[in-house]
Amino acid sequence: MIRGFVVACAAFAAVMGAALWSVPARAQLNPVPMVTADPEHLNPGFASDPYGAITSTRELIAEGKMNEAIKHLETYVTAHPMEPGPRRFLGDLYFRTGQLERAKFTYEELLRENPADKETHNRLGTVLAVQNDVDAAIDQFNKALPGTDSVDDLVALHTRKGDLATYLTEIDRLSKQYPTDPAIQGEVGQVFNALHQPYPASVHFRQALDGDPKNLTAINGLGLSLLMMHDYAGAVQQFTTCMGIDPYTYQCQNNLAATELESRQMDKAKVALDKAFHLAPERAETFVNYGFLADMQGDWQKAVSYYAQSIQMFPYLRESYIDLALAYEEHKMYPLAQAALIKGIASVNDDGRMHCLLGKAYEAQGDRRDAMTQYKLAEAGTDPDAARIAKAQVTDISSDGKQPQE
Repeated sequence: MIRGFVVACAAFAAVMGAALWSVPARAQLNPVPMVTADPEHLNPGFASDPYGAITSTRELIAEGKMNEAIKHLETYVTAHPMEPGPRRFLGDLYFRTGQLERAKFTYEELLRENPADKETHNRLGTVLAVQNDVDAAIDQFNKALPGTDSVDDLVALHTRKGDLATYLTEIDRLSKQYPTDPAIQGEVGQVFNALHQPYPASVHFRQALDGDPKNLTAINGLGLSLLMMHDYAGAVQQFTTCMGIDPYTYQCQNNLAATELESRQMDKAKVALDKAFHLAPERAETFVNYGFLADMQGDWQKAVSYYAQSIQMFPYLRESYIDLALAYEEHKMYPLAQAALIKGIASVNDDGRMHCLLGKAYEAQGDRRDAMTQYKLAEAGTDPDAARIAKAQVTDISSDGKQPQE
């Protein structure tokens, strides 16, 4: 199993906020209510500058000052409570630092003021998914479409709920009913990408682009499909096109870096990663990719440091744990790999990859019983590569005549 760089799945997010991953976080109580008093009375002379507020907050994050960054943005939001961009970004930072209830409160307040805010529906869906309120999360993600990155979350939630087939039937109906609608075709493409079926995904993304050549979701999605099919030149072209339309799109910049990593263009990958970090220093995905780059350059200890940093920044990103475990397993540090994977599985709704790796760690330590359990979980997951590898491992363990010890 290869080490996993991190790609971002949608390209809608502007510089005013960052897309979130649907992953668990520890809840913290005592939400901070939004102040509705006159901002000039609260802080005379504190001028409105939403772009500057987010930019200066990100500068603090880039310096490693997350707590100071949050306090800085809280001060601004208190003075300017009617500006949705900074408030939404504050909710994002609450989420990324495990302050789940504060994030939820922030998003709910925004939706009370603007029920049509798709970006915030998407984020609230993430919080509800974390709280395992599956039906409410699905409702929020549906309200966020089309135009956001809710599709991956919907596929995961319908899989968890056990009605994925019904969801896919509805998606197929929409695709046939609206064959020339760019938003619908882009959404269908994202579903196929989430199911690890890049070719049919690419067909739907191209249909979307026939109707809207500047549809960033479709451009980015097509780039991801091409990347999965190892068409690196085609993927680079799509992500570059995306950045040409909107230079502030983190997802396309990070995906460009991931493509350069996969195609072993190390220098280009470093340049692309530095640009991604500049756009959104709060995104842990960039640090996973920095780790991937360091490992490819032979510095596995530096890579481990980056993976650990990404977990510290955002402890709910699957690839952080996968790549950390792979680094440990490659150096036969199986107990450390086991510890990282157990923590990761407890934090992230895995699709099979972590279970497969954990099975390998158990097997390397002679624990065939727990290895078999993990391989079977991976075999039942949604990642076809992990399922294939796990199935082979189950067959090997079952055919050697030795039963797993109780």
